[in-house]
Amino acid sequence: MSQGAREGFREVYGAEPEGTWAAPGRVNLIGEHTDYNDGFVMPLALPHTVHAAVARRDDGVLRLHSADVPGAAYQLRLDELTPGADGGWAAYPAGVVWAMRAAGLPVNGADVQITSTVPTGAGLSSSAALEVVTGFALSELYGLGLCRAELARLCQRAENDFVGMPCGIMDQMASACCTEGHVLHLDTRDLSRRQVPFDLAAEGLRMLVVDTRVKHTLADGAYAERRRACEAGATALGVPALRDVAYEELGTALARLDARLDDPGVRGCVRHIVTENRRVEETIALLDAGETRAVGPVLTAGHLSLRDDFRVSCEELDLVVESALAAGALGARMTGGGFGGSAVVLAEETGTEKIIEAVTSAFEAAGHLVPQVFEAVPSAGARRL
Repeated sequence: MSQGAREGFREVYGAEPEGTWAAPGRVNLIGEHTDYNDGFVMPLALPHTVHAAVARRDDGVLRLHSADVPGAAYQLRLDELTPGADGGWAAYPAGVVWAMRAAGLPVNGADVQITSTVPTGAGLSSSAALEVVTGFALSELYGLGLCRAELARLCQRAENDFVGMPCGIMDQMASACCTEGHVLHLDTRDLSRRQVPFDLAAEGLRMLVVDTRVKHTLADGAYAERRRACEAGATALGVPALRDVAYEELGTALARLDARLDDPGVRGCVRHIVTENRRVEETIALLDAGETRAVGPVLTAGHLSLRDDFRVSCEELDLVVESALAAGALGARMTGGGFGGSAVVLAEETGTEKIIEAVTSAFEAAGHLVPQVFEAVPSAGARRL
């Protein structure tokens, strides 16, 4: 695909790029919606990537073209980049340039050609991959010397302040920092991280990603509502973030919350975040102990919490989980923001075909689109090709 990006660059811009870079999408094993609560997450990078062929400009112009989106290249002046403007897919790389310049970094323009194999709308962080590949390329071309955590922070700012999506830091850190054959154990407060070996094949296991191929329209607004509810809960409990509520003190915290706020939605959000942080801790302990199969029930418990307490699941995601478990999966849960997108399924290698057949049959019987299923293979983060 890198050759495709280079060839596309030549066709669109009539010149050679200075290089080609890649950044992956991600799937999150456990730790959902905890990142904007200063909590813990465990994503892994997918083999699906966004590739960018890039060359510098010195005239204050940014040109952006995607081989996957019909139409001519966007041409934007850097001094006219405006947060909140509806630029479609181009808002993500443009936002990264805006964030870099807002931070005082000397980026004077670029030509960018994009190709991608990351499914869009599937909850697999195609937007973060697009941001990270742009930022990584420009950091190298302009000699900015950004470390991967600094790059992720700039990309998060692009999405928060330029695009207007109040996401946490997990997606950008995963795309920038994951390594092949590992899952990333990340503390989103201080960005300390550990690469945990995750070789499912060696244990006779597989992890499937089931893309439901649906994205319900309330997703972005509901995401912002859940974030506000988490912040309201933290304020009512007098803590900087819900990460600071200990699992052992959850009952006391919920009683205090009930006395201060008459809002069951906030209560559910608090309970999910506190218990989800605990599930990340349980998962890392099980992986360290070599008890990977025991992670399955933890994943399923996470889905029930996302469905019942955080209220971000939907009929299609619930159907994946229910049909996969009925067919013998070790565990399953929705992954990503919710209201559509994808679910992950942990299964014995010998049982995957039965599970795929069961999920597909359940979707057909319910009149849903047939889901797309692929294996999650822990892959490398952002890199120059």
